[in-house]
Amino acid sequence: MKKVKYLFTVMVAGMASFILMSADHIDAPSVTGAATDIADFYVFQSEENSSNMVFVATLQGLLSPSSTSGANFSEDVLIEFNIDNDGDNIEDLVIQAIPRDGKMYAFGPYAPSQQGLRSMIDDSQDMIEADITAYGENAIVSNSGGKKLFAGPRDDPFFFDLGAYTDILAGNAPGFSDPGADTFAGTNVLSIVIEVPKSTLGNSESINTWVESKSKQ
Repeated sequence: MKKVKYLFTVMVAGMASFILMSADHIDAPSVTGAATDIADFYVFQSEENSSNMVFVATLQGLLSPSSTSGANFSEDVLIEFNIDNDGDNIEDLVIQAIPRDGKMYAFGPYAPSQQGLRSMIDDSQDMIEADITAYGENAIVSNSGGKKLFAGPRDDPFFFDLGAYTDILAGNAPGFSDPGADTFAGTNVLSIVIEVPKSTLGNSESINTWVESKSKQ
């Protein structure tokens, strides 16, 4: 990989607390669909290995099947997973993902040299790489040093009945039906999925975590 020493500053952020998820599918027109546009953030214990945690960021939501093949991760955009393990809402560790020449590179978790809105990638840190999966192809998952990494387009996993939600707010419906209508059915997102050992996340029994997209300056 080419050396990465660029300064990145935050453009769009999605947040989640502990083992939850956060969704942000529809932003202002100038943001929606951009390379920095975060759709969802998920964090959960690996179903295959209870000693591992999985971090997922989805980007560029509401991609139609016809536009998905042309959607790409930007080499000028860093996706940073932030981990606070002492409860002060300041990142103690980061996992940084950035694409280069058809591959996704993920560094960390490690203690960053800068906190807050600006970030630098320390490319001397532990790194895993994976070929970016093309639309319509089977997932290419890299497995190295106890970590796993996937990057590429996938069907949007977030289920939300926007029509029912609108009716509830307007007082025209008492609540959601089961199962309801999947508003995002048939749309895609670009996904980054990183699995790491819990032992790399510090000794805290709980964590606060959020994801940011940061543009090269």
